[in-house]
Amino acid sequence: MSSLNALPSGALLSVKKLTKLFGSFTACNEIDLDIAQGEIHALLGENGAGKSTLVKMLFGVLEPTAGDILWEGKPVAVGAPGEARKLGIGMVFQHFSLFEALTVAENIALSLDDKIPIGRIAEEARALSRAYGLPLDPHAHVADLSVGERQRIEIVRALLQNPKLIILDEPTSVLTPQEADKLFETLFKLKAEGRSVLYISHRLEEVQRICDRATVLRHGRVTGACDPKRETPGSLARMMVGSHVPSVSHPDRGNVGDVQLAVTSLSVAPRTPFATPLRDVSLAVRSGEILAIAGVAGNGQGELFDALSGEYPVAQPDAIMIRRKPVGTQGITARRLLGAGFVPEERHGHAAVSALKLSDNVVLARSQSDRKAFLGGGFLKVIRRGAVRSAAKRISESMDVRKSGEDPAAAALSGGNLQKFIVGRELDRQPVVLVVNQPTWGVDAGAASHIRQALVDLARAGSAVVVISQDLDEIFEVATDIAVISEGRLSPPFPAGELTREQIGILMGGLHESGPAAETADAH
Repeated sequence: MSSLNALPSGALLSVKKLTKLFGSFTACNEIDLDIAQGEIHALLGENGAGKSTLVKMLFGVLEPTAGDILWEGKPVAVGAPGEARKLGIGMVFQHFSLFEALTVAENIALSLDDKIPIGRIAEEARALSRAYGLPLDPHAHVADLSVGERQRIEIVRALLQNPKLIILDEPTSVLTPQEADKLFETLFKLKAEGRSVLYISHRLEEVQRICDRATVLRHGRVTGACDPKRETPGSLARMMVGSHVPSVSHPDRGNVGDVQLAVTSLSVAPRTPFATPLRDVSLAVRSGEILAIAGVAGNGQGELFDALSGEYPVAQPDAIMIRRKPVGTQGITARRLLGAGFVPEERHGHAAVSALKLSDNVVLARSQSDRKAFLGGGFLKVIRRGAVRSAAKRISESMDVRKSGEDPAAAALSGGNLQKFIVGRELDRQPVVLVVNQPTWGVDAGAASHIRQALVDLARAGSAVVVISQDLDEIFEVATDIAVISEGRLSPPFPAGELTREQIGILMGGLHESGPAAETADAH
């Protein structure tokens, strides 16, 4: 792929007063933005700030209500992704759109507008992936690839269309530190060729490190622009949320007590052809501790959460113990009755019913004994709506949930606010054990700080907390101890202060069976 020729002076892409309305709601409000040739430009903002709506208009997924898009100085109408690609705009979405049963080359072929022989696609994909330091086997099936390799497919198939501008949405959220470093090398190579990158990320250290300029959105408007290299993560966060974002006070071991959750030699066979089996997993979490489990997506995190929560009970009763009682064969309700709480990864449909009001979602998540506070009416029990609404209000206030009405449907909340409500709903029960899977996935800096502090405060109050997370910033902020899951195996836990990001990256690769992380890192 050859380098781009120099463009005339001016921006590669400009938007002028770009606006998008959904009914009476203004998602993007007269946005002005310029992206120069050969720059890496960050697009920052809280959840609901308008970032996704903006880039979907640029890529032809959404039609603007008003305003102009200029490409190389000329007004254009981008009516579909195919039209965006013909202009020279490529996009890699946050969530992969790959078919696991197909090969790498077959997945790439599905995204191409022209019919090209699969053999030629395979050859070009292999050559381009090597040229950009993103090696891929075009004949490998996606189901057999790591999440990092799947990310490479998305980037390579965008690059195969020879874009002048590539839009990346949270590209490192599923990568190890080492894989992220390789991605940054690729982005610098694209920049050197004269290509431009629009980079969306909540990881502000990355923005500082690789981006030339940053544009900040808040409530659908551009509220600022800066050179991120001259800022700090704190100042960038303040620009995004409009106020100071408090730092999380780190947990301590001052009140560590008895083991509240214990797992011993837990092995679980895969339930589907693409699931990850759990292999001889053991852990113990005491009151006052936060065990953070790091790992790249697809290494057994979901399967481990399902086993711990009782969504899929296991065969051995004593493989999982809560408060010294065997619960392996028991379901979620029995575990909740022992004082356990659970927050799954997927907000909509799993942690909450989107169409139901927040108060109804509170009732659904309560065990039978918990619901007694909401029931009245003698023999024929009826729900005391006032008590339920009071609980929903109490949760919203404690977690600073921003909502449009007193008791809206879950679907009406932004992702970050719904996540705060779901976590707060579990905290409201004051659980003795709390297991949380990806607590701040896709959540902005302000909401993430609030959720993480709430988890730390719960541990300080004497609960045992397990946090399963792909976010290393989060891991280091909340953990007293860190373990790493890789290919369904869990490393021994290490005190949080004894691990570096590089050592965790090595553990993510599965090299945790021979000894402590520091020794493993030195050996490799």
